Amino acid sequence: MDVTHMDVTFCTFAIDMRVLIVNTAERTGGAAIAANRLLHALNRNGVEARMLVRDRKTDAPEVASIPRSWLLKPKFLWERGVIWMNNSFKKRGIFQVDIANAGTDITGMDEFHWADVIHLHWTNQGFLSLHNLERIFTSGKPVVITMHDQWYFTGICHYSGYCEKYQSQCEKCPMLKGRGTDLARQVFDRKQAMYEGRNVTFVGCSRWMADLARKSRLTQGHTVTNVPNAIDTDVFAPMDKTAARLKFNLPTDKRLILFGAQRITDPRKGFDFLVEACEHINMHHPTLPDKLGVVVLGGDAESVKKALPLPVYTVGYLSEEREIAQLYNAVDLFVTPSLQDNLPNTIVEAMACGVPCVGFDVGGIPEMITHKQDGYVADYCDSIDFAQGIAWCLYEDRAAALGAAARATALAAYSEAAVAARYLDIYQSSLSDN
Repeated sequence: MDVTHMDVTFCTFAIDMRVLIVNTAERTGGAAIAANRLLHALNRNGVEARMLVRDRKTDAPEVASIPRSWLLKPKFLWERGVIWMNNSFKKRGIFQVDIANAGTDITGMDEFHWADVIHLHWTNQGFLSLHNLERIFTSGKPVVITMHDQWYFTGICHYSGYCEKYQSQCEKCPMLKGRGTDLARQVFDRKQAMYEGRNVTFVGCSRWMADLARKSRLTQGHTVTNVPNAIDTDVFAPMDKTAARLKFNLPTDKRLILFGAQRITDPRKGFDFLVEACEHINMHHPTLPDKLGVVVLGGDAESVKKALPLPVYTVGYLSEEREIAQLYNAVDLFVTPSLQDNLPNTIVEAMACGVPCVGFDVGGIPEMITHKQDGYVADYCDSIDFAQGIAWCLYEDRAAALGAAARATALAAYSEAAVAARYLDIYQSSLSDN
């Protein structure tokens, strides 16, 4: 049965199983948020889980961190330095790839010994090296990998774009401009040797990511499946819109659309297409601009304020989930002009709050938004169609129905119980194969 159509109520499984979730950060970034939510979903549904991170932000007893060391920053800088040198000493693009040449061995830690299953999430930027990963795979414990991007099945890139070399042999990575050591080929070959003969299950957060992974030479002979990210649908739930707007000093007499990203200026987030869409609305939807405003969420929100041809209200960076949920409830529509994305947490969060979404037909986005039922899926890189989607969703006579449908989709597909049940099956299968 397709999880997007499952009607799952809250339940507990009471399974004698210990799962260690491993991620670079506890709370910062989309992968960290997803991993943290899975941690709580599993514990609330009868699977004992802990989390091991490099960057710990809270004192939660179920979260542990590697020992602090003065070497952590040098390890990160060493990796970036090698990439920089192989990029003809240019900074551009050096965070689009990871070579995992430095990290920390976690196999001797108590948390690792405690676990029956090791569940890897995003472990880059100096947390786990290829050598550290090899130690995990050769430990004899089954390993589940949630792929928040493509790195686990490519040579070194997080998103391959139009490059398909990962399907057969990564080499001469087009993201690096240097002519020195072929880092992509080295890492690709190392990963193949690392996975071969091991009990590894690859999980995409979207069907799109799982389909890409199945095409890679690195995943051949291994199980590849997909499970969406979990969300607490009690926290992310509909609230009083007027009260939410007053909290953030937002106008109560406008239709508000929300755009947000951890790094708004990242070209992959497609901000320029939002600007073009707003310009098109100004020109071709004359009844909308006077009553329309854009809320921008993100650490660098102020830097893009002047680019939009509509009234802009910046919120800055929010870290507390309840505050984020309140912000979603303050708006009428969430827009994500992302040019390449897996399964954005932001869409899940907005829909759970009863807010319809507009996004491009790319990555996992069309799996999340059902076109003209709970939002609008615009043609890829088509700012005019994106503008049409915004206008279509904001018509008063369909706003309530779209919001209700968005909430229903979130409850069926992304609730903690639904996602925990899917992962429980994966853990049990991996243990039986061990």
